[in-house]
Amino acid sequence: MILHKTELFSVTAKAAALIALLLALYPNFAFAHGEEDHCMAVKASVADAGFSDVAKVTCEDGKAIITSDTYPAHTLMTGIVGTNEQVPVPAKDYAAPILLEPALGTTPQTRDAALGVAVNGVPIYDYTGGGEMTLDDLKHHQAQHDTLQTKQLDVCGGHAGWGDDYHYHVKPNCMIEQMKNAGDAAIIGWAFDGFPIYGDNNPDGTPIAIGELDVCNGKTDDTFIYRYHTSTQAPYIIQCLMGEVGDMDDLPRVSPLKAAGGWFSWGGKSAGVPPRGGVENLTFTQDGNGRRSMDYIYQGEAYYMRYTPTRTPDCYAFETRTITDGGSVETGEYCR
Repeated sequence: MILHKTELFSVTAKAAALIALLLALYPNFAFAHGEEDHCMAVKASVADAGFSDVAKVTCEDGKAIITSDTYPAHTLMTGIVGTNEQVPVPAKDYAAPILLEPALGTTPQTRDAALGVAVNGVPIYDYTGGGEMTLDDLKHHQAQHDTLQTKQLDVCGGHAGWGDDYHYHVKPNCMIEQMKNAGDAAIIGWAFDGFPIYGDNNPDGTPIAIGELDVCNGKTDDTFIYRYHTSTQAPYIIQCLMGEVGDMDDLPRVSPLKAAGGWFSWGGKSAGVPPRGGVENLTFTQDGNGRRSMDYIYQGEAYYMRYTPTRTPDCYAFETRTITDGGSVETGEYCR
């Protein structure tokens, strides 16, 4: 179900009313518990889910930093039809900052990159793939840029983007299946403004009524003051930040791979455009030697993107045959 434009204007009005109410209740933007408690909550969310081996949490300078390589141990890319011909490559030492004393702001903030991070260390974006949304865009469904409806996502709710990194755009269902503490009460991620992200239901298991979530897909919370949720209808997951984060440009962004010894993104080209009609039978495989291969069919022709780690740390030997490159075989070494 998609909200109509008039309904979304109503949701935006509710968001403004919510902010006004919370400002009245918390005039100094005071957080419901202290910085140390919040640090412990972030650490516990990762540990209880069973991801401490891949997502490390440290707390310093008012932030919990979740460090990972953004590369999850579940199915990747398989099932995508509207491929952008990008392939996921580990992004070593990706550092996601979570504010330890979150404060609600007065205006929702948007970004054309991650808005938060899942407890397995994978970045979480909004549901769109068409660049940063304006405040007006938040008021109605961006159907033409909906990565789920345009079949740009794999069976786990993610894909690789312009940074050659894997990230989620909707509910990370495969990650949730792996969580040792999976359930309505489990935190599945954190927004960069410091507020937690939960699944489709309230933490106590009760359902969330249609229209109950605000424009950022969140609502008030007794412990954290505010929280975000996933949902079965657009926007599916957090689509803007309701809390203060300072300068949005300071938030992390994974850069594209660069040619070995050079300063240009690999191939020297921008991301490809999903081919008309999409591709068929896209699968992503990897072996014990680190060789990864994304294979797919387009109009009866076989295409692929393959890479293997080289002896140089964080560098990979690529061989590709893509629709974007007209079917020619390209090779090269590219690095983080």
